[in-house]
Amino acid sequence: MSQNNMVLIPAGSFEMGDHLDNIKDALPVHSVELDSFYMDAHPVTVGQFRQFVEESGYNYTRKIVDEDGYNYSRHNWNNVARYSPSDEHLMVYVSWSDAAAYATWAGKRLPTEAEWEYAARGGLIAQRYPWGNEITLENANYAGMDGSSRVGNYSSNGYGLYDMAGNVWEWCADWYDENYYGQSPVKNPPGPDDGYYRVARGGSWRHDAQTLRVAARNHDSPTANSYCVGFRCVRD
Repeated sequence: MSQNNMVLIPAGSFEMGDHLDNIKDALPVHSVELDSFYMDAHPVTVGQFRQFVEESGYNYTRKIVDEDGYNYSRHNWNNVARYSPSDEHLMVYVSWSDAAAYATWAGKRLPTEAEWEYAARGGLIAQRYPWGNEITLENANYAGMDGSSRVGNYSSNGYGLYDMAGNVWEWCADWYDENYYGQSPVKNPPGPDDGYYRVARGGSWRHDAQTLRVAARNHDSPTANSYCVGFRCVRD
């Protein structure tokens, strides 16, 4: 199996949530303590996901029909190539279920929302982005670029993680609950027990700077997939 380059995220505590911009579902700001874990330095690439499909026999190109009869038929390599044209570009058009299946195959898991935000902050305190409070196109792939970029095009954050803002949204393990922060446990919060949507973080190549803030939260159905959503994995 392919093992993505991973970096150690040290155990520690941080203030999770919106410190600066009053993001409604990122309040209240609350203390979180996390054990150490390893995180992929980059989101999963097209080449890595293709290897998973070929070696595991995973039926990536299947058609998914939800309870309302909606046909999620965008699972195909031609659509991926439109926005991620090489094996070194970031994988897109993956549902949460696809991402979870890859993580299991790789002997990893998806990060919790708390792990993702802690890692994205890179050791900085009360900053909007993984590198500080300001953002330009020198920092990240965002604001209407026409697809994902290759891994390593932008500088890493303080933990050695790339593309924690922009490029592709990244699925997290958690169910989404806009009120979860008010009841989140301090130690290794796992997210809600159930829900309808899964969390995605980080913004993407087609979104504006507001969505790239480390505290900003997004969510979608676990069967949904998009040209601007990907993922990365962690392991204990």
